[in-house]
Amino acid sequence: FAATAVDFVAGFKATMDVPVKLAKVIKVLGKTGSTGNVTQVRVEFIDDTKRSIIRNVKGPVREGDTLTLLEWEREARRLR
Repeated sequence: FAATAVDFVAGFKATMDVPVKLAKVIKVLGKTGSTGNVTQVRVEFIDDTKRSIIRNVKGPVREGDTLTLLEWEREARRLR
């Protein structure tokens, strides 16, 4: 399967005209979700290292990983 202008990222159809932002995982905060299959992480934007937000990630993730965020304004609520 060759990569084309259209790729599928986490179930979303991303084309070249959709802006994305890269973020680096700086800390894994814990597991969340009803079955614990979602990991809450703090990410730092690669282009703006002063800004960090909390996101929920499905699938394996560890510190140092780079995430491609299709939506970067929304922040996840903290774990209780």
